[in-house]
Amino acid sequence: MANHFSLSPVMQVSATDAKNRFGYYLSQAEREPVQVMKNDRVAVVMVSAARYAELEALERTKTLGQRKREFNETYAEWIAAQNGLVERVGVFGEDYRPW
Repeated sequence: MANHFSLSPVMQVSATDAKNRFGYYLSQAEREPVQVMKNDRVAVVMVSAARYAELEALERTKTLGQRKREFNETYAEWIAAQNGLVERVGVFGEDYRPW
Protein backbone atom coordinates (compact mmCIF):
# COMPACT_ATOMS: atom_id res chain seq x y z
CA MET A 1 0.00 0.00 0.00
CA ALA A 2 1.47 3.33 -1.02
CA ASN A 3 1.86 6.12 1.50
CA HIS A 4 0.40 9.36 0.13
CA PHE A 5 1.48 11.59 2.97
CA SER A 6 3.65 14.47 1.86
CA LEU A 7 5.35 17.40 3.49
CA SER A 8 3.93 19.86 0.95
CA PRO A 9 1.24 22.25 2.17
CA VAL A 10 -2.29 20.85 2.08
CA MET A 11 -4.98 22.83 0.30
CA GLN A 12 -7.17 24.68 2.82
CA VAL A 13 -10.48 26.30 1.90
CA SER A 14 -13.28 27.91 3.84
CA ALA A 15 -16.56 26.04 4.29
CA THR A 16 -18.34 28.72 2.28
CA ASP A 17 -15.87 28.43 -0.58
CA ALA A 18 -16.17 24.63 -0.48
CA LYS A 19 -19.96 24.94 -0.69
CA ASN A 20 -19.86 27.43 -3.54
CA ARG A 21 -17.19 25.55 -5.56
CA PHE A 22 -17.92 21.98 -4.46
CA GLY A 23 -17.33 20.43 -7.90
CA TYR A 24 -13.91 22.05 -8.21
CA TYR A 25 -12.76 20.93 -4.76
CA LEU A 26 -14.19 17.47 -5.38
CA SER A 27 -11.87 17.13 -8.38
CA GLN A 28 -8.97 18.58 -6.35
CA ALA A 29 -9.58 15.96 -3.65
CA GLU A 30 -8.98 13.27 -6.27
CA ARG A 31 -5.37 14.52 -6.44
CA GLU A 32 -4.65 15.77 -2.91
CA PRO A 33 -6.44 16.16 0.43
CA VAL A 34 -8.52 19.33 0.77
CA GLN A 35 -8.99 20.69 4.29
CA VAL A 36 -12.27 22.52 4.80
CA MET A 37 -11.96 25.19 7.49
CA LYS A 38 -14.83 26.37 9.68
CA ASN A 39 -14.43 28.77 12.62
CA ASP A 40 -10.63 28.78 12.15
CA ARG A 41 -10.26 25.01 12.51
CA VAL A 42 -10.19 22.06 10.15
CA ALA A 43 -13.77 20.77 10.13
CA VAL A 44 -13.35 18.03 7.51
CA VAL A 45 -10.82 16.74 5.02
CA MET A 46 -11.91 15.68 1.56
CA VAL A 47 -9.89 12.78 0.15
CA SER A 48 -10.23 10.54 -2.89
CA ALA A 49 -12.18 7.30 -2.61
CA ALA A 50 -8.93 5.38 -3.20
CA ARG A 51 -7.20 7.13 -0.30
CA TYR A 52 -10.22 6.55 1.93
CA ALA A 53 -10.13 2.83 1.08
CA GLU A 54 -6.43 2.76 2.04
CA LEU A 55 -7.20 4.38 5.39
CA GLU A 56 -10.04 1.94 6.03
CA ALA A 57 -7.76 -1.02 5.24
CA LEU A 58 -5.09 0.39 7.56
CA GLU A 59 -7.62 0.66 10.40
CA ARG A 60 -8.68 -2.96 9.90
CA THR A 61 -5.07 -4.16 10.19
CA LYS A 62 -4.60 -2.72 13.67
CA THR A 63 -4.68 -5.22 16.49
CA LEU A 64 -7.12 -4.97 19.35
CA GLY A 65 -4.22 -3.98 21.61
CA GLN A 66 -3.21 -1.14 19.28
CA ARG A 67 -6.78 0.16 19.05
CA LYS A 68 -7.17 -0.06 22.85
CA ARG A 69 -3.89 1.81 23.40
CA GLU A 70 -4.95 4.53 20.93
CA PHE A 71 -8.35 4.83 22.62
CA ASN A 72 -6.73 5.14 26.07
CA GLU A 73 -4.31 7.80 24.80
CA THR A 74 -7.01 9.78 22.99
CA TYR A 75 -9.52 9.71 25.85
CA ALA A 76 -7.12 9.68 28.83
CA GLU A 77 -8.61 12.81 30.41
CA TRP A 78 -12.19 11.55 30.06
CA ILE A 79 -11.26 8.13 31.48
CA ALA A 80 -9.54 9.77 34.46
CA ALA A 81 -12.59 11.99 35.06
CA GLN A 82 -14.92 8.98 34.97
CA ASN A 83 -12.70 7.01 37.35
CA GLY A 84 -12.61 10.00 39.72
CA LEU A 85 -16.39 10.22 39.61
CA VAL A 86 -16.74 6.53 40.48
CA GLU A 87 -14.30 6.94 43.38
CA ARG A 88 -16.22 9.95 44.76
CA VAL A 89 -19.80 8.85 44.13
CA GLY A 90 -19.64 5.12 43.46
CA VAL A 91 -21.50 3.16 40.83
CA PHE A 92 -25.22 3.83 40.53
CA GLY A 93 -27.25 0.83 41.64
CA GLU A 94 -24.36 -1.23 42.96
CA ASP A 95 -26.31 -1.77 46.21
CA TYR A 96 -29.33 -3.19 44.39
CA ARG A 97 -29.62 -6.93 44.14
CA PRO A 98 -31.66 -8.70 41.47
CA TRP A 99 -33.00 -11.31 43.96
